[in-house]
Amino acid sequence: MAKTDVDRLARMFRALSNPNRLRLFMNLLDESKLDLAKGRVHDCFLVKLLAGLDLGAPTVSHHVKELADAGLIHTQREGKQLTCSVDPEGLAVLRGALALKTSKV
Repeated sequence: MAKTDVDRLARMFRALSNPNRLRLFMNLLDESKLDLAKGRVHDCFLVKLLAGLDLGAPTVSHHVKELADAGLIHTQREGKQLTCSVDPEGLAVLRGALALKTSKV
């Protein structure tokens, strides 16, 4: 595996190592799994994700930024609302790395 791929995976795993970010990412995956299976991007308003977490908006915004910087999600501002979606490419990289390692065990 190339160094750049390892560095990218390290950023992803570092972002997901925080329990709140992992929970946020898993909630977003749950919201979008049907659309992802059909090859569509599913947008979810941050307000909806906030409802499932016992965190304040500034903390969630920080976690969203970390997930986006790691290449796991996309964000887009729509007026005063922020939408989040799973980055299909980032998810494929993560899945591929996990599949590669588990198939050799």
